[in-house]
Parts: sequence; structure tokens; C-alpha cells
Amino acid sequence: MTDTSSPISAAQRKSALRGAALAHRDALEIDDRLEWDPLIAERVLALPAFGESAGPVSAYWPMGSEADPRPIAEGLHAQGLPLCLPAIVAKRMLFRRWAPYEPIVPGGFGTLVPQPAQPEAVPAILIVPLAAFDRRGYRIGYGKGYYDAKLTELGDVISIGIAYAAQEIDAVPDEAHDRRLDWIVTERETIRCG
Repeated sequence: MTDTSSPISAAQRKSALRGAALAHRDALEIDDRLEWDPLIAERVLALPAFGESAGPVSAYWPMGSEADPRPIAEGLHAQGLPLCLPAIVAKRMLFRRWAPYEPIVPGGFGTLVPQPAQPEAVPAILIVPLAAFDRRGYRIGYGKGYYDAKLTELGDVISIGIAYAAQEIDAVPDEAHDRRLDWIVTERETIRCG
């Protein structure tokens, strides 16, 4: 008998891994995550990239069980670096200026974003959320491709993925449009990718 089934595509493998990765991250104890977020922030703030850049730096507003970049944003703000947050407008990611404790509004996909009146910014460094990662610097996000498209559009920017060590997998099924991160930082280590 001949096997007529088609091979599973990278996108299908990634989709299956995404569901498992999000469930695994959601199962991490909140007390552990609250302990790990400041450790991640300490590692990120020690990266040499911030000494080389005057910003702006894009963070993100955390959703659910994501690693929380707010301690990083507060540290960068204290250093005088300008910040911004992403917003999806007309199916395109853009960035608006923001500083800790400034008002934010619902932005779709369960996110919070700066008010629409805030000026747009072009970040030099992006702090990127993820569901899973591998040591090559590839990530699994939420499947919409906004970060990959924006990293391609921006070109020569520094990308830093933040995650919990438990989110590491052996290999992310990467596709041609996927952009590798420059750094991945967890509560345990700082990984220089590529």
C-alpha cells in the first residue's frame, strides 16, 4: 500500500508546537514567574546593546503568562532611553512613544497600547515576546507574523527575545520569512544567537 499523505509543513509543525508551548508556559507557577521577571530584567539591562544605542527601545505590554518586560522598561526609562510600544493598526505593526505609568488603551489581540495621539517612533532595539525559542534565535510567536515582518522592514535593528528557560525547545521549524533574534534572555542565561 502506498502512503499518499503529504508531509507536514513547517507552518503546521509550528502551529502544533505553538499550542503546546503556550499551554506549557501557562502552566508555569505565577510565583516562579514573578521571581524570574526581575532576573530577566537584570540580564537584559546588562546587555551591551543599550550602551551602543540612544533608542528608542520597543517593549511590549505583557499578555497572560508572557515574560513581563515592564521592569526592563522602567530600568531603561531611568537610564534616559526613550521607549515605545507596538500597536497593530490596519493589519500593520507600528510603534508609539510611551513611558512607564503613561496611559494605555486596549489595542486588540488582548494587548494594551499607547494612546493613538502619541507620536510614532522607529525603534533601534526591540524586546520581543515569544511562545517558544531555540538556541539559533528562532521563535514561535502567536502566528500572525507581525514581528517577523517588522524586523524585516526595519532592517538593522537589535532584537531581544525574553522568555522563561522552560520555553526552550530543540528546534523551531523556521521558514523563509522568519527572522532570527539577536539575543534571547531567560532567568537563567543570556544567549547570543547566530
